Amino acid sequence: MNYIIIWSNFAEYQLDEIFNYYTKKVNVKVAQSIMFKIRDKVEVLIKNPLIGEKEELLEDRKQNYRRLIVTNYKIIYSLNEKIETIKIVDIFDTRQNPIKLKRN
Repeated sequence: MNYIIIWSNFAEYQLDEIFNYYTKKVNVKVAQSIMFKIRDKVEVLIKNPLIGEKEELLEDRKQNYRRLIVTNYKIIYSLNEKIETIKIVDIFDTRQNPIKLKRN
């Protein structure tokens, strides 16, 4: 079974912010490399949606969230097995205070 990936507006915004940050602070090649790593990891979810571990910082939420780690980032996603969709809800920089993960 192949799942469909849906990106939330917030996750897309975070991805743009990461790209812009690395473009300004380092260079476009580094920014593109990080984007490719994140997007490649997300693509793995299409065939293996349960590969990510449960995100314990969000266990108090009604929705169950899972995470994948890519370099300094957590890809936070939810899974709907009935309609075979994965929603990417956040790309969180793990160098930040973990409490910020609950911001959205």
